[in-house]
Amino acid sequence: MSRIGKAPIDVPASVSVAISPGRVQVNGPLGELVQQVPVRIGIELREGTITVTRPTDRGDDRALHGLTRTLVANMVEGVTKGYEKHLEIQGVGYRAQLKGQDLELSVGFSHPVTVRPRDGISFDVPAPTQVVVKGIDKQAVGQTAAEIRKVRPPEPYKGKGIRYRDEHVRRKVGKRA
Repeated sequence: MSRIGKAPIDVPASVSVAISPGRVQVNGPLGELVQQVPVRIGIELREGTITVTRPTDRGDDRALHGLTRTLVANMVEGVTKGYEKHLEIQGVGYRAQLKGQDLELSVGFSHPVTVRPRDGISFDVPAPTQVVVKGIDKQAVGQTAAEIRKVRPPEPYKGKGIRYRDEHVRRKVGKRA
């Protein structure tokens, strides 16, 4: 097996990793994550470092190698630091608020839209026009943020809607007299 091109993953002392064929389990201070991985990709833990290896240099093995290494690195980072996605709401009267654990959005419809968090996901509303999606699973945080944005995506004429904090919305000119 070769280890070309991918750096090993350093594991902090507060994280424990259990590796079995086709499965990686990571426990840390924020929680536990389990990921199925391809059996042909080798994963080993030595002295606080995870090394991911591939059997050949064929294209599909190289792709699985990079994917597996990134998934395991995201799991280690998730159980130590966690992930956040920041959303902004723009528009007159548009706002968000927490109702228990659920997120209630008032974004120009005749009714408020309620978004329930997935397992392991929590919402924070520091201001009525800001929403923070938090969790330890990077994929679940990103998917939940995308579903919230999908409720009212930003429109190109006035820019009203829900967008990511660093997202740039291309504006259109509109009608001329």
